[in-house]
Amino acid sequence: MGTGGLIDCDVHNAVSGDEELRPYLSQRWRRHMELVGSRTFSPFTKGYAYPKAARLASRRDAWPPTGGLPGSDLDFMRGQLLDAYPVERAVLNCLFRAPEQRYDAYGAALAAAVNDWQVEQWLERDERLRASVTVPFEFPDLAAAEIDRSSAHPGFVQVLLYPRTAAPLGRRQYWPIYEAACRAGLPVGIHAASTTPGPITATGWPSYYIEDHTGLAVAFQAQVVSLIFNGVFDRFPGLRVVLLEGGFAWVPALAHRLDALHARLGEEVPDLRYPPSHYLRTHIRITTQPMEEPERAADLVPLLREVGADLLMFSTDYPHWDFDDPYRAFRTRVPPDLRRRIMHDNACATYRLAS
Repeated sequence: MGTGGLIDCDVHNAVSGDEELRPYLSQRWRRHMELVGSRTFSPFTKGYAYPKAARLASRRDAWPPTGGLPGSDLDFMRGQLLDAYPVERAVLNCLFRAPEQRYDAYGAALAAAVNDWQVEQWLERDERLRASVTVPFEFPDLAAAEIDRSSAHPGFVQVLLYPRTAAPLGRRQYWPIYEAACRAGLPVGIHAASTTPGPITATGWPSYYIEDHTGLAVAFQAQVVSLIFNGVFDRFPGLRVVLLEGGFAWVPALAHRLDALHARLGEEVPDLRYPPSHYLRTHIRITTQPMEEPERAADLVPLLREVGADLLMFSTDYPHWDFDDPYRAFRTRVPPDLRRRIMHDNACATYRLAS
């Protein structure tokens, strides 16, 4: 690891069941939970209709002995992650289904409950933890209100969205979220997940989990393109966007393609103040997991530098099956200055963490 602490930018805490959120819901929404329950954008009530690589995409050893889902037991997480490595800070990204609700008011109530649960059960129990604000992002006015409410707690360092949205994230309908995030001084994190009511690829429903998992990188690229060409970063110059669990090896090729096509088609978006790659390099940050390593280990460092020494931030993705062990994530020696940026400094700057 070298000297200095580690900042893990993607750790998943889990709500084991609806009962955990009942204390954080009003009587009106408790009754709705009991009588109506979850109605999500997904057409499948019990998840996607193709095989998964692992149950809940989690490590086999991540199931707490006390019961509950992987990521639901803070003490167990301490043993497997927080105390097992020199973790200085860990950013929690709870993927509970609040943003997936078709009923906007219920989604907002669930999001608020998740955030209050995170404060009481996580942030106030371990000073190393920080968290992302769960929001019903398909209803941006409600999402903005929740950002304003939850961001009053200093433990929240990010607003959480998913990449497969009803419309590209650069569209005007999502701008209230960015305005609220800037008002709160928080970056917007986009984490691999899906809420769309339609097929989760550009060409229909996949047969296998591996197709979905591979195709996630394309969804992230589409959102970056949308944010840039719709002028989001010119309108919100303080906005920072973190891409979580979408890979990073595609960055150099996308940056080149953005500028090359802008040179030919830029008259369509004449209000952009800078070349498209400038926004990618300036406003976007990317977590390292899944680590995309070249066939030759020695080529990793040139790839990291080409992607950008300031863009990458380390993440383990605990407790998921493709967890990256901080001691083994890099298969070759990374120069100390570059390693410290990736493992610590870039996240400190992005999330404005005291170190």
